[in-house]
Amino acid sequence: MRKTFLPLLALSLALSGCGLIGSSPTDSAPGLDTKGRAVDGLTVGHRLQEAGEHELALRAYYRAAARQGATADVLSAIGSANLSLGRLGQAEQILRRALEQEPDFVPALNNLGVVLMEKGETGEAARNFQKAFALDSGKTDAIRENLRLALARSDSGSYSAGEEAEGFALLRQGQGNYLLVTR
Repeated sequence: MRKTFLPLLALSLALSGCGLIGSSPTDSAPGLDTKGRAVDGLTVGHRLQEAGEHELALRAYYRAAARQGATADVLSAIGSANLSLGRLGQAEQILRRALEQEPDFVPALNNLGVVLMEKGETGEAARNFQKAFALDSGKTDAIRENLRLALARSDSGSYSAGEEAEGFALLRQGQGNYLLVTR
C-alpha cells in the first residue's frame, strides 16, 4: 500500500439556518430548499464535492464568491475543488490567497500542504501540515497522518524505491475525504 495524503474540504460553514434541502425524493434540485428559497452557494458546492461533481461544485463556489465575496472560506473551497480536479497551479494560488486573508484557516493549510506534496515541495508542505496540526490541536486524523507522511518523506530526502518520479493521484474515499496516492 502506498502512502497517502488527505485533503480536507472546507466544511466550516455552519449548516443551521441556511435553508437545507429536504429529504423527500422530489427534492432533487441542489440549489433550492423545500420552500423554494435559494440555498447558499457554498453549501451547494460542498454537497456537489461530496457527490464527486467537482466542476459543478466549482461553479457553485464561484456563485458564492459573487454573492458573499471572496472570503477565506470561499477561496479555500474553490482551491479544494481545483485540487480535486487536479489543477494544482490554480489550487495553490487560490489556497495561498485564502491564507493571506486568514493565515490560521486549517482546511486551507492542509490542502495547500497536499498540493505542495504533489508538486514535490516537501519542506514547505510539512510546515503547512505542522501549522494545521497545531491549530487543530491534533484533533483531525487526516492532518496528523499528512504531517507524519510529510515528515517521513522529508527525513528520507527522496522517494522510496518504486515511487521515484511517479507522481500522485487524487482518490476520493468516503464523505469529504480524499487520498493523495502515488501512481
